[in-house]
Amino acid sequence: MSDARALAAQALAEVALGGASLREVGERVAPRLPDPRDRALLTALLAEGARWWLRYDRALDRLLEQPLRTREPALHALLVLGLVQLEVMGLAPYAAVAASVEAARALKRPRFAGLVNAVLRRWQRERATHLAALDADAATRHAHPAWLIDALRADWPAEAERVLAANNAAAPPMLRVNRRRAAREGVIDALREAGVAVRPHAWLADALVLEASTDVARLPGFAQGTFAVQDGAAQLAADLLDAHAGMRVLDACAAPGGKACHLLERADVELLALEREPARLARVRQNLERLGLAAELRAGDAGDPPAWWDGRPFERILIDAPCSATGVIRRRPDVKLHRRAADIPALAAGQARLLAALWPLLAPGGRLLYATCSLLRAENRAVTDGFLATHADACAVTPALPAGRADGPGWQLLPGDDGLDGMYYAVLDKRSA
Repeated sequence: MSDARALAAQALAEVALGGASLREVGERVAPRLPDPRDRALLTALLAEGARWWLRYDRALDRLLEQPLRTREPALHALLVLGLVQLEVMGLAPYAAVAASVEAARALKRPRFAGLVNAVLRRWQRERATHLAALDADAATRHAHPAWLIDALRADWPAEAERVLAANNAAAPPMLRVNRRRAAREGVIDALREAGVAVRPHAWLADALVLEASTDVARLPGFAQGTFAVQDGAAQLAADLLDAHAGMRVLDACAAPGGKACHLLERADVELLALEREPARLARVRQNLERLGLAAELRAGDAGDPPAWWDGRPFERILIDAPCSATGVIRRRPDVKLHRRAADIPALAAGQARLLAALWPLLAPGGRLLYATCSLLRAENRAVTDGFLATHADACAVTPALPAGRADGPGWQLLPGDDGLDGMYYAVLDKRSA
């Protein structure tokens, strides 16, 4: 199928109605479009469609007499995308409507072409009334699930509205310069010569900020491993872990490998990259090879050290714990569609399990960095508070960063803080015997 909108509708239905990963679906379907402009349109439609699904999916309940979600999921998604093109992407109404009608035909649903036209025209006529109704409810006003809005308002009452708005804004791409292969200024010069608008981050030593989204893999230097894609909030892990040459380091939940690579770019450490799912180690290996780095890769459950640990202690341990991902919604908008309130207790229990299991592997005088890309205190402050209450040999070192705020023993970045994603870090040092 060559119609970008029709392909986007099929893919979005998989994500929003079938529970598929936005990233994985996008990577699978984009190669079906040979024209880079069509691929860019597909990417934009998928991102904005997932980001605003919870708003415009509900709008269709007001516009359709008979729902299409179950019997014609791709057409339902196409209508959501039609509204998104009109209200979010700012396409000319005639173009958005006509293209959506043609996409219905490309989906081999020509008998629905008239319905698509009628629904989108009706929206235009009754727009003010429908927008007022959507704005009257917090979930559809913010395009967030009600449970997450409530959780953000409970944990961050003064910041919740800003966070919700930040989650609905596309994040600028950020790069991490591989200092083993290039200097930051040299990478900036090469990108600018290629017509890419780029600037160094103000206080992150290896970070670059691109002014617009682009196909990063096509940029000069990518194939040569001079940089990688990584948000600045994630780049903080290497600073906070403070690993030095010769140290033995464990990255306990390594995939896709960004933080492990950054640690290896910074210092000649002996690094073990552990990942529970063997299939995900392939992505770690690919990133290491492209960047010219080496580490030991092993499949194993970080919460079950006897199954993989050789008994040699680590001087640094990074736990980038599986979490709700509520801090990276602006880059992964499908989190809003897939995450449930009922997931949080199990995630927090798993995070506590990892901390308890890995702490004995840390050498006296060593450092463990606990990290999540969550905004929820149940996964962050509550987990680290509980750990510290039961481990007398642990000492929290609360960092003071140019962005974010202290929260209990750790440091919380909220989405948009100095342009960064939402992340939580707790630096835990082990007292010497």
